[in-house]
Amino acid sequence: QVQLVESGGGLVQPGGSLRLSCAASGAIASISSGGWYRQGPENQRELVALISTSGRTDYADSVKGRFAISRDSAKNTVYLQMNSLKPEDTAVYYCNVQPANWRRNFWGQGTQVTVSS
Repeated sequence: QVQLVESGGGLVQPGGSLRLSCAASGAIASISSGGWYRQGPENQRELVALISTSGRTDYADSVKGRFAISRDSAKNTVYLQMNSLKPEDTAVYYCNVQPANWRRNFWGQGTQVTVSS
């Protein structure tokens, strides 16, 4: 009953930027908390960024200072701004959202980010 649609991925050169979006629709009143995860080739899925109910953000050490997670309550959307991208950032990125009116989290379908010359 809740759908998360991700967009914004693609191919970018090292040092470039991308902005990922995760739009929630369906039986959702608002977004309580959310996060972004990624899974590269041959790697386990790992946490990239979190935004709490209060709006506090946390990041993996590998992306601190380069990535920023945010949310737009009016649009029920979570964003991930990615700057100074590196080849090692190449992965499928997944959003994860907990709606305020659900006692579980929902996953997006994933969007490919490729950083290469």
